[in-house]
Amino acid sequence: MALEDDDVFGAPVRKPSSSPHQIGQTLDDLSVQELDERIAALQAEVRRLEDMRARKHASLSAAAAFFKPGSP
Repeated sequence: MALEDDDVFGAPVRKPSSSPHQIGQTLDDLSVQELDERIAALQAEVRRLEDMRARKHASLSAAAAFFKPGSP
């Protein structure tokens, strides 16, 4: 009989975390490496959000300047 998710001693095999981080989730079961990986991923996501915010702000500013009353 093959053990699918257990090692030879019957202890559960820890599977790498493949799910994205959920805000507010329990962090107790994560290793230091997993925490570092999630921190890096979240920092990259913050940079991506800030870039999008800056692009949208620039677009809104350009539209406001174009449609400003009294401009040719």
